[in-house]
Amino acid sequence: MSGRTGGRWAAVAAAACAMAAALAALPPAAPRDAGGRAPAAASVRQAAVRAPAKCADPEASLRPSIADGPAVQRIKSRGRLIAGVDQNSYRWGYRDPATRELSGFDIDLVRAVAKAVLGDPDKVTFLAIPTNQRIPALEKGKVDIIARTMTINCDRIKQVAFSTAYFEAGQQVLAPKGSPVTAFDDSLKGKKVCTAKGSTGESELRAESHGATVLTVPNQLDCLVRLQLGQVDAVITDSALAAGQAAQDPSVRLVGKPFTTESYGVAMNLGDQDLVRRVNAVLEDYRRGGAESPWMVAYRKWLAADLKGITAPPEPKYKD
Repeated sequence: MSGRTGGRWAAVAAAACAMAAALAALPPAAPRDAGGRAPAAASVRQAAVRAPAKCADPEASLRPSIADGPAVQRIKSRGRLIAGVDQNSYRWGYRDPATRELSGFDIDLVRAVAKAVLGDPDKVTFLAIPTNQRIPALEKGKVDIIARTMTINCDRIKQVAFSTAYFEAGQQVLAPKGSPVTAFDDSLKGKKVCTAKGSTGESELRAESHGATVLTVPNQLDCLVRLQLGQVDAVITDSALAAGQAAQDPSVRLVGKPFTTESYGVAMNLGDQDLVRRVNAVLEDYRRGGAESPWMVAYRKWLAADLKGITAPPEPKYKD
């Protein structure tokens, strides 16, 4: 038997063993009636055993601490924080055409983390990470943190760790002025809709497309370009990002109301729990100070013109 064939048989055997173990772990079959049907109560009990545990509060994070653990020591030894950010989201993370520097609400937050950990807000290496590469970049250790309008949700907390929420938004529709598209509803039927691959918008459209054809792209700004070129009829994205895009292009506008409630968090590798606590300590300081807190100063500088009426950052939630 060749090594390759032997390897295949070994894989088959291993799979068979795994299946046998899984079957052994299943609860015993419910008793059947004369017609071969399981009693309703037993069916309900079995469904309850097999149903995965629901995610009740994904925004709850680890309590803040300034103690140095392995992840914080790694950053200190390197002498720089490596942060995954966007460079195309106006107001959040974008390259200022005048200075060629990265600027925005998320960029200011990253600099605050660098200052807290390394004593210098400029000790940051920024890496532009596409929407669909945010989680892989953390899993592969390419970056220490992702600060890129990333929504905390039940699926993502299985893959990466999040700080407490630092902003709240919701999915909304962006469309040209005068468009028959009026909201995330049946006005999308027969239309072509763009959203970023790996985004919450893609998940929402997968669950309910309202009869639209969905186009996914690596970065959200690509959707705005396609909307401007007439290649799509609408864009689904976070209301916070859509407000920035509408500020960039007055020919488009937000329509309808946000149809989800979402919280942005700083994402980190699941194993970097000490870094999660350290970032949460930074966020505690960032929120502190009322109207003159660093958070409110950054909000007024970057977001208030397009996202009016916000008077305070979101309250943190902790699970320990």
